[in-house]
Formats: sequence, structure tokens, C-alpha cells
Amino acid sequence: MSTENEGTTEGTPVPPAPSAPPVPVEQSSATAPQTPAADAGAPTTPLPQTPPAPAAPAGDWPPPTAPQAAPAAAEGDWPAPTAPQASQADWPAPPAPQAAAPAGAAPGGWQSPPNAPLYADAGTHAYGDGGAGGAGMGDAGAGGAGGMGPGGWGASYQQPAPKSGRGRGGLVAAVLVAALVAGGVGGGLGYTLAKNDDDTGSTTVSASTGGGDVKRAADTVAGVAQRALPSTVTIEAESSNGEGGTGTGFVFDTQGHIVTNNHVVADAVDGGKVTATFPSGKKYDAEVVGHAQGYDVAVIKLKNAPSDLKPLTLGDSDKVAVGDSTIAIGAPFGLSNTVTTGIISAKNRPVASSDGTGSSSSYMSALQTDASINPGNSGGPLLDAQGNVIGINSAIQSTGSGGLGGTSQSGSIGLGFAIPINQAKYVAQQLIKTGEPVYAKIGASVSLEDATGGAKITDQGSGGASAIESGGPAAKAGLKSGDVITKLDDTVIDSGPTLIGEIWTHQPGDKVTITYERDGKSHTVELTLGSRNGDS
Repeated sequence: MSTENEGTTEGTPVPPAPSAPPVPVEQSSATAPQTPAADAGAPTTPLPQTPPAPAAPAGDWPPPTAPQAAPAAAEGDWPAPTAPQASQADWPAPPAPQAAAPAGAAPGGWQSPPNAPLYADAGTHAYGDGGAGGAGMGDAGAGGAGGMGPGGWGASYQQPAPKSGRGRGGLVAAVLVAALVAGGVGGGLGYTLAKNDDDTGSTTVSASTGGGDVKRAADTVAGVAQRALPSTVTIEAESSNGEGGTGTGFVFDTQGHIVTNNHVVADAVDGGKVTATFPSGKKYDAEVVGHAQGYDVAVIKLKNAPSDLKPLTLGDSDKVAVGDSTIAIGAPFGLSNTVTTGIISAKNRPVASSDGTGSSSSYMSALQTDASINPGNSGGPLLDAQGNVIGINSAIQSTGSGGLGGTSQSGSIGLGFAIPINQAKYVAQQLIKTGEPVYAKIGASVSLEDATGGAKITDQGSGGASAIESGGPAAKAGLKSGDVITKLDDTVIDSGPTLIGEIWTHQPGDKVTITYERDGKSHTVELTLGSRNGDS
């Protein structure tokens, strides 16, 4: 599966907003009857003529009015037609006929926007001229299993163009104004009725305690949010040329280390600027301690960190079950300290996504959740019902059709993906210790195509090198070019990215069982995973 940080798939463009119908104009009783056009549709029943008023005798004032004999309604007509009373001197003048609004236009000049393509951004909400994110499946190429080769999954992120204030945004604003006006009228009416009730004796019952007196259990969503929010930060990362984005992170230890996604801070790695803002409003400058493109994990450290930091407790992502409750905290579309809920909807979901620069891809065996995750949620904690961190929100699947470089950002459709915390914890500790990641590997280059029925070892590795690393784990296990790896331990392997993501859930030195096919026959071999330092 390929996603953007947070991913994109082709989908149906959003249909244009329906045009608002023209407002009907109420005719006054003095309006002259309109003669139907010759080419009008169905015939109409003509109105009967009103007898003229008798002439007033000299000296009479006011003159007697003509009897207004209302014509009988035709069978089935309702309401009955009224007698015409308009004359040349009538005032006010009948209103001019209203021209029909053109298709796609609402009264007042609002134009319905064209079909707008959608796409999803990783969890970074971009600002300036660019932002972190990106995804989609690029041209398939050869990548090292446990490493990366040319042309892997992923593509560069293109900053969406600034949105105009016209179009649908304006229409929505107009609707909101109308709603507020209606709300104001309703509020005034409600106040009047309440005042009248006070005069006659109200039957309403007031709460015995205020909202601040409510006791919220620790395992409720409100209880978890109260404890976790003070340890969650909104991260702004900016490159030296002003490009950047907004993401999320959480307190990892009392020394001021904050864990987030690599693609959240990727713009600020080389000479950029990073800040972290707590829900209290306190803002701290920070520096990137280390980042791992392949894992999509990064660690920043607060400068002049406060002494009262409270790290979030880390859970055990291996023990998470499908159906468990989840709570996500982040800054979707820049809305800091947002809490959403859902469940674990799947485990071990293979996901490949871009780091935002297009230079390499990240692979994970992800926790899937239906908690709402949107651009800006990336790097934020995914919590269990007790408030323990079980994952780092990293990617979403979207129905957007705009793709990379589209003109809008898609939102959550209930398919979010988080890096399991057991893996992220190991990576973060390595970054804090040495500043660079350590990857497990089997020492073989595999195809990144989907249609291989497994992870096929390629004929050549990166840069024309051998696909099997000399003296590496795969070579020692007897694997050869053309072999198709179908299982790693008990996990079914359906592609190269799935194999890479599964290998990276392990640590160097772990022993694993590889099942592979050669010449139509299945074979099983045990090997010990090797290691590779850094992202190069």
C-alpha cells in the first residue's frame, strides 16, 4: 500500500456545489396581471374581467369604488386568482421580472466552484511555499531489503497553491452569516419566552453543580485528554528559504526530547528553524537531534527545556488488538490540541510513504485506525484507552484525485496509519544516543513492484552492484537472484515494501525464518539480520 504522509489514491472529484435558486418576489395586490407569451407552455385560465366602477355624481367625495368581484377559482386551482387592481397610477410599480440565474451561479453573484480535486497530505499542514508531506506510488525500481534502492515508492510533495477567497469558500461564509443571523433571532425569541416564563413560573430544572465540578474518570476520553494534552506540542519547522509546515510531537523524556515524524522536520534539518508550542502557549526553540527517513521518525530537543516536563507513558504496540479504542492528538490543519477518537481497525498494515523531499521513502508495518487524522496530525501520539502511547500518527489514505501538486488538501476518510511505538521507541533511543538510525537488513535487493506475488530478489542491486551482498545474511542463507520471498516468520510477504517494513520491525541480530520460492518449489531458511547505519 502506498500513501502520502498521509497518502493518496485516485478518486472521484468533488461535485460542484448546487446553485442556489433565485429568491421568489412576492407580488403586491396592485400588480397588473401578466399576459402569457405566445410560446408559453401549458395554457392558463384567463382571469374574468372586472366590471367598471360607476361614475361618481358631481360633488361626491371620495368617489365610490368599483365592486371587487373575485372571480371563481377554476376547478382544482388554489389559491383562487385575485382581481387585478393595477392602474397606470399605481404605486409602487410592479417589480421587474427576475432574470433566471445562470446554471452554476447563486443569487448575488456567487459562482459555484469547478470540480475540485482532492489529495491528502501527510500529517504536516504546510505553509510558505512548500511543506512536508508527499506520497503516492512512483516508478517501481530496485530497493535493498532493509535498505533502499533507486526509484522506490513515494514522490515529492508539492505545496498547494493558495486558495482564493472566492468560490465555495465565499458561499460557505455567506451561509454561516445567514446561520448566525438566524441564530441571533432565535436567541432573542428564546430570551423573550424565557422572560415570560419567569413571570408565570418556570418549570425548568437547573443542575446542582457547575461544569467544573464534574468528576471525569481517568479512563474516559476526557480524562486521558486532560493528562496527555500538556505533554503534546505543535511543531513548526521552517527551512532556510522560508518553506515549512506544521506537525505534532510529544514529550519523550524529562531532558526535553520530543518525538515526531521525520517528514514534519525534514525542511529544517539543514540550517532551518524548529519551534515547539505547548497547549499553555509557551513556545520553545528546538534543534533536530536525529532523523530517520526510512522509519519516518525524528527527535528534536527543546532549548532551555522546563524542569517540569511530563513524558507520556509508552504502551506495548505488540499487545494491541483490533477493536481497541484509540485517541489521537494533533494539530489538524493548524488547529492545535485537537483530540479525536476511534479504534484500531487493522494491524501490520504495510505502508510506504515519502519523507517529503522525494529522495527516499519510509516503510512501516502500521497500526491502522479510523480516528480522524488530517494534515498537521503527523508526529502526534496515538493513545490507548488508558492514555499510553501505542503509535505515532504518520499517514492517511485519501480519495483525493488531485495527487501531488494538487490544489487542495484532503481530509480523513477513516484510514489513518501509525508507526507502532515499540519500533519508534527503539529508533528514538538510537537517534538520541548516536544521532543516526540503525536499520536491520538481510543483505539482498528486492523489487518494489506489486505484481511479483512476494518480494523478488532482483538481478542487480543499486548502482549495478550485486543484488546479493557478499558475506551478508542472505548470501550465508543461500538466497539467489530470482528467489521470491513469500513469508518472514509467520507474516505473509506480498511485495518488496512489505518485506522491508516487516524487517524494520526487528533489530539487528534478530533471527528470522525466511520462506521463499525457487523454480516453483518452496524452501525455508533461518538467517540472522545484519545492520546498516544511517540513511545513505
